[in-house]
Amino acid sequence: MKMQILIVEDEAVLGMYVSDLLEASGYQVVDVVDNGREALSIFQQQHVDLLLCDIHIRGDWDGIETVNKIAEIREVPVIYLTAFADRETVERAKQTYPSAYLSKPVRSDNLKLAVELALSNFARHKSVGISLSEQKTVDKEAGKESILLADDHVFIKNNYQFVRIPLADILMLQADNTYTHIITPYQKLTLRQTMSGTQEKLGFASLVRVHRSFVVNLKKITGFNDREIFIGDTVVPLGAQYKDGFMSFFTSR
Repeated sequence: MKMQILIVEDEAVLGMYVSDLLEASGYQVVDVVDNGREALSIFQQQHVDLLLCDIHIRGDWDGIETVNKIAEIREVPVIYLTAFADRETVERAKQTYPSAYLSKPVRSDNLKLAVELALSNFARHKSVGISLSEQKTVDKEAGKESILLADDHVFIKNNYQFVRIPLADILMLQADNTYTHIITPYQKLTLRQTMSGTQEKLGFASLVRVHRSFVVNLKKITGFNDREIFIGDTVVPLGAQYKDGFMSFFTSR
């Protein structure tokens, strides 16, 4: 599932240019709007994973006030886009805890870096509670995050960008030597991490280890017997040493 970005920029040519760059990088642009009130309306109607907002925009709200209004609904990583700003504006912007800044003129490489930095900083800020609701970051190594949690979904770094996956959509994890495959109904993402480490970092209680090579989402199981677990048409082995732990999640009446 592509990460969805809302752009707030009153220079129409620049807004479309940034939109094209993002979509060429594999992201989905929800909309490009030129004022805060329209941005708020779009945010209320559609899912937005990241907000890219110019500080100086049209309308009675500037970018900073727009971000404040949006944060009252739900906090998301914010990238401020600006050519220049006076000290007072910078101080106001800092009070909204932006995840990254992007200076004009915008270049493709700087834009990609800003998006990645914004997601990383947003998760890290949430983990220490800086003006944000309690949140867990699942990888503490600065600059090396490959898994970032945000509410009920997770961002997985894949081919130099982060892909959003709702935690509830994960079917299973599969170990492959030093790699782990995260399998959903619509894609398979591969991380260079151990399966146990990936399971711990995801922190999703429904994920249960059932074999040395498999972790399954209990809520996706369609059936099981003494040796196998069924998730739709997929058959997963049930290891003897994991059977008691697996069965402990069920109660009989």
